Amino acid sequence: MNLGIAAVAGLLAWQGPVPGGDVHILIVSGIGGQPQYSDAFHSWGVSMVDAARDRLKLPRENINYLAERPDRDPDRIQGRSTKENVERVLAELEQRVGPTDRVFILLIGHGSANGEESRFNLPGPDITAAQFAEHLDKFPTQMVVLANTSSASGDFVSVLSGPNRVILTATKTGFERNETIFGRFFVEAFAQDGADVDKDERISVLEAFNYARLQVARTYEADKRLLTEHAVLDDNGDGEGSTEPDPDTSDGALARALFLDRLGTVAAGPASGDSVLVALYKEKREIETQIQALRKVKDQIGEEDYEAQLEELLVRLALKNREVRTREEGR
Repeated sequence: MNLGIAAVAGLLAWQGPVPGGDVHILIVSGIGGQPQYSDAFHSWGVSMVDAARDRLKLPRENINYLAERPDRDPDRIQGRSTKENVERVLAELEQRVGPTDRVFILLIGHGSANGEESRFNLPGPDITAAQFAEHLDKFPTQMVVLANTSSASGDFVSVLSGPNRVILTATKTGFERNETIFGRFFVEAFAQDGADVDKDERISVLEAFNYARLQVARTYEADKRLLTEHAVLDDNGDGEGSTEPDPDTSDGALARALFLDRLGTVAAGPASGDSVLVALYKEKREIETQIQALRKVKDQIGEEDYEAQLEELLVRLALKNREVRTREEGR
């Protein structure tokens, strides 16, 4: 047994976070101010709703979309994106979610910061980072992802950071006040196929973040513009976001293991009523554990050995995911 295989075997008992439960999504597109921004924010919000329904396979009742103008798409939009409505939906989620559920909050729009208080701009009164913090505290056991893709959003990280949370923002600080395009590519990561770096047929929150930040940089470079937005992600609770998360040394470990699709939401025990599906999920988790363990020892086993073992595990995981999907679709 070589060093790499021995190290992996020794780490097989290690478990990264593999959230279960159901997934609840709240999408909020704020006030545009100008038609081109209102149109863009609406388009991104609709794309995320469609991705949640069609690609992530979430039930309609688990998807809430509040927008500046509900009349633009009554089928997808549940109400106007006022502070009152945002807090109402969050309060409803607080009562509804189970202890192991995942909560995903996506903010699309403009933001502002005055040095003491960061805000997300809504029709009527804005909502502040501190006010979001009060609601997130009501999800003590759930995995929470809050993605603020607005301008001047960076200060949300220090206010909202905490255990079991992934907080990501389109800007590094509240001083990056120009309009942002991070939201466009973050949504695109879930709506299209380009973000699946490890080819497991699922998009982790980390993959979506990395895809979006790289696409932003490429777009600015192609347009010959100075980069004025630097997205950050925090998921280790230290209140400091990383522009290039490294799951092994800084942020990213939780985001790498966190998904918004329904895979993994079926009970992995007798209560599921499907012994075949239970076995498939167990096998899938074992492969995921081996991948996480292998990544932990990457620097010890050499690049060639690492790549060979990783490729084999990723192929096995992709095939297992396909088996799971086939079984679930046939139920």
